[in-house]
Amino acid sequence: MNLAIETENLGKCYRDVRAVERLSLRVAEGEIYAFLGLNGAGKTTTIRMLLGMIKPTTGYAQVLQTRVRLGNREPWESVGYLVETPHCYAELTVTENLEVARRLHPGTPHEAVGRIIERMGLAEYADRRAGNLSQGNTQRLGLAKALLHSPKLLLLDEPANGLDPAGIVEIRELLLELTREQGVTVFMSSHILAEVSRLAQRIGIIHKGRLLQELNIDELEQNRKKRLLLRARDVVSACQVLIAAGQPAEIQKDGSIELKNAAAVEHPDDINCLLVKAGTPPTQLMVEEEELELYFLRLVGMDGGLQHE
Repeated sequence: MNLAIETENLGKCYRDVRAVERLSLRVAEGEIYAFLGLNGAGKTTTIRMLLGMIKPTTGYAQVLQTRVRLGNREPWESVGYLVETPHCYAELTVTENLEVARRLHPGTPHEAVGRIIERMGLAEYADRRAGNLSQGNTQRLGLAKALLHSPKLLLLDEPANGLDPAGIVEIRELLLELTREQGVTVFMSSHILAEVSRLAQRIGIIHKGRLLQELNIDELEQNRKKRLLLRARDVVSACQVLIAAGQPAEIQKDGSIELKNAAAVEHPDDINCLLVKAGTPPTQLMVEEEELELYFLRLVGMDGGLQHE
């Protein structure tokens, strides 16, 4: 497996503050890897180390098989990035900003500017000064600069910042297209779990500078807690029937019945048949899956998540 990003015991300390600690990552070429964490978890610091913007305190990072060192120009011709607030020259137009960016990447054709303006939906703002753009269009300009030179690797820090729902969908489709059709690798930080679940193949969760968990989307779905909730006209009788049948049922405050065991969650039809035969048919039966946000909060030790084993 060829790696686009590799880190080994990567760390960064600011005096007594450990922003990132012993971070070891492996990101394969052509995949979308989502780096999740709360604000201040170490996401941006990690991306800055990957880009050679700041020097690690410990460990090392490799990008496109090249060791990252301060002042090393390789392999930045093949890397596009957006870190924190998109940088632009406020007095220059969108087109002029992108022309400046194009000249920083020798070999990028002049027509690439027009293509990326169209692709990012900035055509009607092409002659507008960047300082007069909305937050969403400033973000689009930042992404356009990252994509202008057709990079092999994209390092994106919160790429959906400032975008409306339609814009978020556009960026999602664009990133999926780049990976599927051109083999581009995407390493993106985010705190929007629902969006990440539609986009990434693998997820790394960082908290207080440490990597807590690394998993693919299938593993994420398996780890999210599930429960079976049902309602009946006679809740007490229905609950008694379930308990008598060996089902650990509990009546909730809202009047529903909760079953947490895997057999009930995986085979709700069996529960339905049991209650129908007992003369207490359910009026509602549904499997509820833990929301991604709650799963994340449970993982980092904060309040939230379905409280069951």
